[in-house]
Amino acid sequence: MVQLVLYQPDIAQNLGALLRLAACTGLPLHVIEPCGFPLDDARMRRAGMDYIDLADWHRHRSFDAFEQWRAQQGGRLVILSTKASIPYTQHAFAASDCLLFGQESAGLPAAIHALADVRLIIPMQAGARSLNLGMSAAMVAGEALRQAG
Repeated sequence: MVQLVLYQPDIAQNLGALLRLAACTGLPLHVIEPCGFPLDDARMRRAGMDYIDLADWHRHRSFDAFEQWRAQQGGRLVILSTKASIPYTQHAFAASDCLLFGQESAGLPAAIHALADVRLIIPMQAGARSLNLGMSAAMVAGEALRQAG
C-alpha cells in the first residue's frame, strides 16, 4: 500500500491535516522525527482531532530508523521536491511507493535526495514558491491512489 511519509515536520497543524488525510484515505502515515514541535499525546490529539484514532500512523525516531523499516518492507522512496523535474502526473506509481514530503521550512537534505528512487515535482505557475504541505500530499496521494488502486 502507498505510504505517506513526513520528514521532520515543522508545523503541528500540517501533521494534523495529514493525519486526517491518512484516516480518510486509509493510507498509512509515517512521521520521521525530530519534529519542530513536541510530538506528545496532547498535541497529537489537538492536531489530529477525532481522526487520530482512525489513522494508521507510525513514528520513526530518525531517517535511519525509517530506512531500516523501509528496507524490511520494500518499496521505492519517492520524494516530492521543488528541485525535481518529473511532474508527479507523469509518474507511474506503484502500490509499494513511500511518498516522502520534506520539512515546510527547508525541504529535504541533499543526502536524502541522493537516496531517492524517484524525484517528483508538483508543477506550479511561474513565481509561485510552494503549496501547503497538506494540499501537496493530497494531490500526490490522490494520483497514487488512482493509479495503484
